[in-house]
Amino acid sequence: MRVAVAGGTGLMGKLVVRELTEAGHEPVVLARSSGVDLTTGAGLADALTGCAEIVDVSNIVTVRRKPAVEFFGGAARNLVAAGARAGVGQIVTLSIVGIDDVDLGYYAGKRAQEEHVKTGPVPWTILRATQFQEFPEPLIDDAFGPFVPVPRQLCQPVAAVEVARALGEQVGRPPAGYLPPLAGPERLQMVDMARRLVKARRVRKVVVPVRLPGAAGKAMTDGGLLPAGPHREGVRTFADYVRQVERTTETS
Repeated sequence: MRVAVAGGTGLMGKLVVRELTEAGHEPVVLARSSGVDLTTGAGLADALTGCAEIVDVSNIVTVRRKPAVEFFGGAARNLVAAGARAGVGQIVTLSIVGIDDVDLGYYAGKRAQEEHVKTGPVPWTILRATQFQEFPEPLIDDAFGPFVPVPRQLCQPVAAVEVARALGEQVGRPPAGYLPPLAGPERLQMVDMARRLVKARRVRKVVVPVRLPGAAGKAMTDGGLLPAGPHREGVRTFADYVRQVERTTETS
């Protein structure tokens, strides 16, 4: 089956492409590098020719509400419209646990994305997942100087590869609306995760806990990003991920 992967060049996109390929599908990457602009719709019609389904794992790195809503809302609107014209049978969208309870600008964008998917003409499936175990890595990489600001938040981190597998497994199945949320097998503090990764990577960085202001910060600290009801749990622990980072560090 020919399957379009929106955001196929990012962390999650590459994993989804791999899962689809191993399952015998033909992934088609939708990204600017392949001539597709999700925010304007340029190149979408040609790229979706012959595609039976779409997996949307597109992303933007921002905490501001306006650009997040414009990107996620615009991309979803264009994907659904182009998908309907191309006759795709399902759009599978990755979203985030807790976006209804934690009012961050980024999450407002994800809510806009979900709304366009749910109200559009293409049959849909949405999978909400918790933060990836890889989440602290860019915080460490992008830190200015020796200090790494990390938000105080209680999370249940899931392995990105397990999320990609769940998305890939939905391809070819009947559209399911909201799938049970997917979380990791343990609850951890994001600050502690970052400290363990700093040690595993052997970098001279100091993790600085930061509490975001207002209701959003309180919700993150109090567990607003945890699954609140029935959900699925992955099996890969954060310790497994840390050991993988340690092995990579030793061989690099």
